[in-house]
Amino acid sequence: MKPDPMIHHCTAPDGVELAYRQVGEGRPLVLVHGFSSDSRQWIDHGLAAAFAAPGHRVIMPDLRGHGASARPHLASDYPPDVLADDGRALVSALGLPDNGYDLVGYSMGARVVLRMLVCGARPARAVVAGQGFDVTRPASDRTAGHRRLLRAMIEGAPLESRERALADWMAQRGVDPQALLLVLDSFVETPPEALARITIPTLVVIGERDPRTSAAALAAAIPSAQYTTVPGDHDALGRPEMLAAILAFLDARH
Repeated sequence: MKPDPMIHHCTAPDGVELAYRQVGEGRPLVLVHGFSSDSRQWIDHGLAAAFAAPGHRVIMPDLRGHGASARPHLASDYPPDVLADDGRALVSALGLPDNGYDLVGYSMGARVVLRMLVCGARPARAVVAGQGFDVTRPASDRTAGHRRLLRAMIEGAPLESRERALADWMAQRGVDPQALLLVLDSFVETPPEALARITIPTLVVIGERDPRTSAAALAAAIPSAQYTTVPGDHDALGRPEMLAAILAFLDARH
């Protein structure tokens, strides 16, 4: 595991403390991690350094309930759309102007990016990676499994071998299962008409064997979107082709 950059803090509008890391200098690029992960996702895969190399100030928040951000256990601290609200609050706290930064999210982070766009975030370009059309619904076909696993972790219930491996990984990462259950409760629906109003140039990119097979439909519902696939399944984040696809899309701004 690579050394972590210094953790910085800002405060959400409701007073909850949020953490973020940053590396590099240049045009701001906000990277939003996936469910049960944190900003180290980008560091451990070498992506933070790779994005910083061509001249980006790479900003990596820990989402509420994750990583070094606060992990409250009150349902009232996870109102609908809170992760998108937190993302927009971070952009504001850092003084990033409209059209003056780019926004990338992977897996659950792609859900957050999509909701940030719907709620008024104005990056120059956005990347929705590792997600299909079911990201527009509060629950996907994976949500029930997430809830079952998290409850089993809390209760110490027996798990199947595949679930046990994931639970062990989460425990090693210091995941808080109670906070993550509340995070799941904060997800909201994104209706088709909201997608149709997105004008930010957006890349929808996914591993060609990723089970989230409706990514093409998601891209088709966003008028400004491009769609591409890269080798791999949901592990595609760590592949060089994913990095190349995102960098090519961001560089096309010029």
